Parts: sequence; structure tokens; C-alpha cells
Amino acid sequence: MKQQTEEHDQYYSMAHDPVEKVIPRLAVPTIISMLVSSIYNMADTFFVSQIGTSASGAVGIIFSAMSIIQALSFMVGMGSGNIIARSIGAGKREQAEKIASIAFFTGMLIGLFIAVFGTINLTPIVYFLGATPTIAPYAEDYAFYILLAAPFMICSFIMNNLLRFQGKAFFAMFGITAGGFINMGLDPVFIFTFGMGTAGAALATGISQFISFCILVCMCNFRHDCITIRIKNFRPRLSIYKEIIYCGLPSLGRQGIASAATIIMNVMAHPYGDAAIAAMSIVNRFMMFINSAIIGFGQGFQPVCSYCFGAGLYKRVKAACWFCIKVSTVVLLVFCVIGLLLSGEIIALFRRGDPDVIRIGTLALRLQLITLPLQGVITMGNMTPQSIGYGFRATVVSIGRQGLFLIPALLILTPILGILGIQLAQPLADIGTFILASVVLRGIMRELDQKAVSP
Repeated sequence: MKQQTEEHDQYYSMAHDPVEKVIPRLAVPTIISMLVSSIYNMADTFFVSQIGTSASGAVGIIFSAMSIIQALSFMVGMGSGNIIARSIGAGKREQAEKIASIAFFTGMLIGLFIAVFGTINLTPIVYFLGATPTIAPYAEDYAFYILLAAPFMICSFIMNNLLRFQGKAFFAMFGITAGGFINMGLDPVFIFTFGMGTAGAALATGISQFISFCILVCMCNFRHDCITIRIKNFRPRLSIYKEIIYCGLPSLGRQGIASAATIIMNVMAHPYGDAAIAAMSIVNRFMMFINSAIIGFGQGFQPVCSYCFGAGLYKRVKAACWFCIKVSTVVLLVFCVIGLLLSGEIIALFRRGDPDVIRIGTLALRLQLITLPLQGVITMGNMTPQSIGYGFRATVVSIGRQGLFLIPALLILTPILGILGIQLAQPLADIGTFILASVVLRGIMRELDQKAVSP
């Protein structure tokens, strides 16, 4: 009876409380977990950068591999999470429990394959990702432990999303942040005290991911108000995988294409030395930190959006979307102004001893900050269609930023403008994606209005 009462209050809140209250309440834990995750990624970059420019570049090289792992995680996690939220909204809890188990054990199998294949083919992988001969030894040391941790990393991200879409953002936050703080504490110990270098940073990340995994498993299986994960419910069917992939494809597109774009960027930066690769790595990590806050805010919107759409509350879906766009745009504008004032100091914080890294990174950071306020519309233009099951439109927006716009910009501008082409590519891609997302959102708002008045 207590479990039913808590669930009723939770879902009643998503359907009836003012969106100005319920979305921030769900978003704050997610924002914290996203920021902590980004901070410990930046911590890796910061501590490894103290070793040297080539070591700093190695983190940027392997970041694209980590993005692929995260892309697969979010495809399964968000795809299944969307189905679970809509199933709960429609009163189909048993179906939600089956989807959660299928998602978890599928993620474990994917992670095991990545760990085995990756460690066997370590050297060709780091060169494929864009390593130079001077960066490769550091990259191999870093990649080894990251790949070993892939099964726990994937399942942690999947469970994080499953909890979020149930409205349990606090539990999801606790698992991620606990691992994040442990990672930040272990980084200097393994890198400097034990003298492990880049391998130490990766080992710290692997241990933190395993701890997060253990915490999240407990949250899912020992909280009476959460959808449980059981091996007996692992009954995969092609029809279920089709739906998970359809709903999760935007996440795979967003991060998978981002990883491909990072690889191309690293390759295009080869002629300009390790300093260019290191500088763009630092900029990408810092921008990811800022964007993670907006993505976290948007993820607080997603369970509300999915549940309300499943319950037929179309006007509320529209109101929640506009609220998120307004708030995120204002916040990003503030970050933009502060970042422009401190760009040089931010880059120097990571690699003060290399003037080339500071020069290249400062201009790249300023150019990306100028288009930062557009990310509010871009993020909601991806998350809104994804949350209501409009997978094709969500996928188009998700691959737009890195796939439709960034990769062509890199390939066209770099031969013409050199390093400036690499620095300009991302902000120009953001402008193109903003226009695309605006068109998609306008169409969805029109459809929601039509559904709201239909009998």
C-alpha cells in the first residue's frame, strides 16, 4: 500500500504540479550527476595535462572511444527509459519491468564485447582514433583500463537513465556522483603518488565506474518503489529491440556522430602538432561541462514529457518544453559572458607551460562560447521528439550538430583556413543545428495543438 501511495504521488506530481516546480525538482539531481561526471572527466584532463602536452592529447584521443561507449549506453538506456515511462503512464508496469531487465543485460553483453575486442586490438585502435606517434604510448596506457571497465560503465549509464525515467533522479544522481568523487580523489594518487601516469587516471576512472555500478544495482533492486532488474525477465525479442533502438537512436546519433567528429578533428589537427590536439581536447572537455548542465536540465524534462504524452496531456508537454527553452537560454547566456571574459585563464589552468596550447585553445573556446546560448533550443529540439517517440525527427536533430554540419565544416574549412578552420567548425555547426531544431520544434508544437483539440 505504501509503495502504491508513493508511486501515485510521484506520477500525480508529473501530471498536475506546475511545470516550473516539477521539472526543476527532477532536474536538479540529474544536473548534479551530469556536472560531477563532467568534472571528473575534466579532472582526468587537468591531472594528466601536468605530465605533458602529449599526455594531455592522449586523453582527448581516448575521449572519442569513451563517447562511443556512452553513445551505446544512452541508446539502450534512453530508448528503454522512454518506453518504461510511457508504459507506466499507460498503466503497464509489468511491461516496464521486462524492458528494464532486457536493457540491463543487453548492456552487459555489449560491454563485455567492447572490453575483449578493445584490449586485444589496443594499438590499431588508438591510431584509428587519431593518435600521433608521440601521443600513442600515453593513449594506450589510458585506453587499457577504460576498455576493461566498459561493461560497468555501460550498465551504470543504462541504470542511471532507467531511474531518471521513473522519476527517481535523486537515486540516479547518488550512484554517479559517488563514483565521480572517488575518481577525483584517486586521480592524483595513482598518477603521481604511484607514478602510473595516464594509466593511473584510467584506473581511477575504472574503479569509480565499478563503484557506481554497484550502488545503482542496489538502488534498482532493493528500493521497493523502483522497477527491478531480474534475470528471469530477460526475454529479448526483436520487436522490443526495434522499439528500444528506434527511441534510443537519437542518443546514439548524437554521441556516436560526436565521437566520429572528434576522431576527424584529431586527424585534421595532425599537421599542427600535439599542441593543437591537446588544445581542442581541453576546449571540448570544458564545453562538455557547460552543456552537461543543460542536458541534465533537459533530462529532468524527459520523464515529465514521456509520462504526460502517454497520458494524453498534450498541452502540458508543450508548456514544459517552452519552460525549459526559456530557462536554459538565459542560463547559457550567463555562462557565455563569464566564459568570454575568462577564456585565456581557463585554458592556461590546464596547460600553463605551453603557449601554443593556450593560443589555439583560447580562440577556439571564445568562438564556441559565442554560439553557446543556442544550445537551449538545440537540446530541446532533440529531447522533445525523443521523449514522445518521434524517433526519426529526434535522430535528425541529434546527428545534425556533429554529422550534418560539423564533419563537413571540418573537411571543407581546414584545407582552406588551416587551424582556424578547425576552430570555426563547431560554432558554424551550432548555427546550422539551431535552425534545424527550430523547424522540428515548430512542427511538433503544431501537432501537439492538434492532438489537444482532437476528440
